[in-house]
Amino acid sequence: MASFMQQQPKGVNGGSNRIVAVNVSPSNNLPTPSNHEKPGWKKFMSYVGPGFLVSLAYLDPGNMETDLQAGADHKYELLWVILIGLVFALIIQSLAANLGVTTGKHLSELCKAEYPLLVKYCLWILAELAVIAADIPEVIGTAFALNILFHIPVWAGVLITGCSTLLFLGLQRFGVRKLELLISVLVFVMAGCFFGEMSYVKPPASGVLKGMFVPKLSGQGATGDAIALLGALVMPHNLFLHSALVLSRKVPSSVRGINDACRYFLIESGFALFVAFLINVAMVSVSGTVCAADNLSAASADQCSDLTLNSASFLLKNVLGRSSSTIYAIALLASGQSSAITGTYAGQYIMQGFLDMRMKTWIRNFMTRCIAITPSLIVSIIGGSQGAGRLIIIASMILSFELPFALIPLLKFSSSSTKMGPHKNSIIIIVISWILGLGIIGINVYYLSTAFVGWLIHSSLPKVANVLIGIVVFPLMALYVGSVIYLTLRKDTVKTYIETKNEAAMEKGQSELNEIPYREDLADIPLPP
Repeated sequence: MASFMQQQPKGVNGGSNRIVAVNVSPSNNLPTPSNHEKPGWKKFMSYVGPGFLVSLAYLDPGNMETDLQAGADHKYELLWVILIGLVFALIIQSLAANLGVTTGKHLSELCKAEYPLLVKYCLWILAELAVIAADIPEVIGTAFALNILFHIPVWAGVLITGCSTLLFLGLQRFGVRKLELLISVLVFVMAGCFFGEMSYVKPPASGVLKGMFVPKLSGQGATGDAIALLGALVMPHNLFLHSALVLSRKVPSSVRGINDACRYFLIESGFALFVAFLINVAMVSVSGTVCAADNLSAASADQCSDLTLNSASFLLKNVLGRSSSTIYAIALLASGQSSAITGTYAGQYIMQGFLDMRMKTWIRNFMTRCIAITPSLIVSIIGGSQGAGRLIIIASMILSFELPFALIPLLKFSSSSTKMGPHKNSIIIIVISWILGLGIIGINVYYLSTAFVGWLIHSSLPKVANVLIGIVVFPLMALYVGSVIYLTLRKDTVKTYIETKNEAAMEKGQSELNEIPYREDLADIPLPP
């Protein structure tokens, strides 16, 4: 024991012991020489999985809808929103992963421990609504794909989509790794389609680069489209998901092992989100180039003015010919089905963390899909494919408005010494994350206020109806702002970080360590191996 302490000096990362999820006996708590001799790439591969699974949420039909419409309406001007959104996503996803590794608990469990009963249940309801809002684009996107492939009405496709639960259960019997591999192949089918079209339409590199690095909000609806892009990119349920998925990895209890785990999770998340960024840029660039072409037909111009997932297959016809609709539908189907699993995992962790309730996967998946199908089915029956397409935009904006109720607890917990001890965020990370977070929250509040006031002023409703609507909505807006301020200014009171007395015990030659064991309480939730 003493010889090991000489190999692991206390100067590394503050020299304190992080509390992690490991499934080891006391006699095996310390890394063996074989662990140190293990090649770096093999150690890295053992941590690969959570980041890629989380990144699937950045490639769902909601992103496709908002990317295609943003490109059609504003060409390349909103690419900077995607860049900032994914950089911000990398920061907060890494914070979520570090939170799980350090505390041995995921975000919803920490929220349950920290906040009063009423606040806890409000946060749980909002988190569940975020999962439902994220699931709506997957349901509608899959229904659109079935409509293109088999000419099935959208409302019928929504009903059929509910049966995809059985497909996922069947694939999970062969192992999550195989399921992840299949999902990745399907997602890269979508990526290949848009990269091929991008190479054909050849968007100007100068325009694409300018759109990435020169912030601009011009034209009607630019602010709304920017918020929709952020809502589609930065999803609140992903924060709960990532902090829980890292608990499936058996991290060595040494300081070196913890540092390696955090670094590997960061590298993996960065690579996965970079791939997602390239695919999102390709989608915006393709729609922006095609819809801004001089030789665009009148029919195509009408489609560009109101682009939906159901009508976007014409974007691929130049590179795919007559088979464009089929290939596009397969890509859309791959996007919807590959991202559905993230919502399933996130919903399971949220319910388990806030309520200490655990359900079998098929029950949770069935409940989530049924709830998500209800609004999609109603809108698709009443408004058809156009109404269903607009529902995706609304769902993305709902996700953006709900982001503070997951983001603020994450930022506070990861920056709190009561939760992270000496491993809390550095000053630089605190400043950057809070500036970006408060910036997004401020944009949301501004757009919510101005959009409602503008609608109320130009509404054709009777004055009495406008007054009644104002009486109802303005207090809700004040409640929203007040809730954000409460979460931001409230001081953490519950201490979940375990003091570093283990190090003193190790220095004295004692072998007993008070570490959090591997999460056997989540045994009924399938985790990547």
